[in-house]
Amino acid sequence: MITSIQNEQVKNWRKLHKRKFRMKMKQFLIEGFHLIEEAFNSGWEIETIIVQEGVQPPDWMSDDGIVFVDKRVFREITQTESPQGIAAIVGMQSFEVQIENFILLVDAVQDPGNLGTMIRTADAAGFSQIVLGTGTVDVYNDKVVRASQGSIFHIPIVQASLDETITRLKQENYTIWASALRNAMNYKEAKIEGKVALIVGNEGAGISEEILQMADKIIKIPIYGKAESLNVSVATGILMYKMIN
Repeated sequence: MITSIQNEQVKNWRKLHKRKFRMKMKQFLIEGFHLIEEAFNSGWEIETIIVQEGVQPPDWMSDDGIVFVDKRVFREITQTESPQGIAAIVGMQSFEVQIENFILLVDAVQDPGNLGTMIRTADAAGFSQIVLGTGTVDVYNDKVVRASQGSIFHIPIVQASLDETITRLKQENYTIWASALRNAMNYKEAKIEGKVALIVGNEGAGISEEILQMADKIIKIPIYGKAESLNVSVATGILMYKMIN
């Protein structure tokens, strides 16, 4: 039982709240029974399970690798408002860009809730991969992981140059769609022809001009009310389901 917040292991767990340390250690912290089970069932390496005193670990968890801590210590490492008393340190996985089926390309989306929701929706829609370009929020950010509801463990997510990825996709006969408003066609009129990749962009600035110019089709979702635009994760969901149907 760890009872001191000055414990070296506790200090290292807290450091995983920061992207710099996560990348250095190739680890990230997840919280809650659901996320831990999703990671376990998906074959990700769970290096340590942290359990608050008085909380009963699920039967499927082995005693190996479980560390018990008191409530004060658990509060020190948690990032949720209502923690469930269980967390885990998970080893990162690295993926290469795979050319298959539908692919989502994300250009500088910065809100973790938006990215997590997009990952969850891409998983639900049956997309084969997500590629995160420069300026996109870290996929292992706690809020991204929670918003994905475990989908980060189901779908390969790659951090890579979007222009290089698009060039490669075009060589593999992909059609590149981009979501934007200027010089765009109604998404309902867009025809699916063969393999398609979808680019979505930053919440305020949209897709960078350099990336936008690489698209074969620019598509938009019409606005019928007075809203200026749709939330990027909502728009992405609509377009992804358009692509697969």
